[in-house]
Amino acid sequence: MKETIRLVQLYHLSAGRRVAIVKEPVLVILTNSNSVYELAMDAIRLNKSIQEVAVERISEEEINYDAVYENRSEWKLLVSFDHPANPFACLVSGTGLTHKNSALNRQMMHKAAGDTLTDSMKIYQWGLEGGQPASGTIGVQPEWFYKGPGNILKAHNETLECPAYADDGGEEPEVAGVYIIDSNGQPFRVGFTTGNEFSDHVMEKKNYLYLAPSKLRQCAIGPEILIDDEFKDIEGTVEVLRENKSLWLQGIKTGENNMAHSLQNLEHHHFKYAAHRIPLQAHVHFFGADAFSFGKGIALENGDSMRVFWKGLGRPLQNNITIATGVPKLVTVKTT
Repeated sequence: MKETIRLVQLYHLSAGRRVAIVKEPVLVILTNSNSVYELAMDAIRLNKSIQEVAVERISEEEINYDAVYENRSEWKLLVSFDHPANPFACLVSGTGLTHKNSALNRQMMHKAAGDTLTDSMKIYQWGLEGGQPASGTIGVQPEWFYKGPGNILKAHNETLECPAYADDGGEEPEVAGVYIIDSNGQPFRVGFTTGNEFSDHVMEKKNYLYLAPSKLRQCAIGPEILIDDEFKDIEGTVEVLRENKSLWLQGIKTGENNMAHSLQNLEHHHFKYAAHRIPLQAHVHFFGADAFSFGKGIALENGDSMRVFWKGLGRPLQNNITIATGVPKLVTVKTT
């Protein structure tokens, strides 16, 4: 049986970037490992698993995890995965309408008088009927959306910004799959990480054709990445805190047993595009949310904190929200 491990990416002003393995209550630095991306590429080159390479590189240098997690250390948590050399070589995307509660929230947002099923609910129903095909076969296509390049990713304890041109900003507690493309164009799954696929639900509610721009927002992943193949049944919680007090807390579920689509089907429909199989490319792909506070009528305020926790994926991911004020500035384009 393949060993399950969890990794973090760290930064120190003098030591630079490092990868560490989680051995609660400490983080153990790996030798010759500056990023999870490079670690995974080394594993492919050596024809080994990431777990094997990581275990071989365990050093004797330990760091107190609590101090790092609580931002009391000279070591800082980075996002759990990125392209270390070029953020524009990392594509951040997601798949929606994979969970029933998400589809029901969309149904409530977009339903007009006299309508029965919205297009959103129809896509979810298609997923229920054809999203989990037999192994080796292709199922129905899911909804897909683009989030942005790798520089939109924020780490644990970093702030997510609701820009002046936005109508809203709200958490979406999800698990994200992390991938790399080898030099031959073959996709490899590195592992899974806790994610907050932060989105603009008010903009989306105006018209479902605004879904695309509502997703072009910062988002967060981490603090840990789970190196494992299992994605069947994962439970967790999502919480909104205001002035350090719990405003809303909800149990959530994800994984294939709780979704309309199989992991194989979601991955096929993402990587069937040649543009998503460019050699040495990195991918972070969100698998959809089971619940979010906007669906309960909660509007996040400046300074609120969002916390996402999934059992088995390590410590919770927590981020504050900041809401930009003022009038959006006109962006002008110059001629050459």
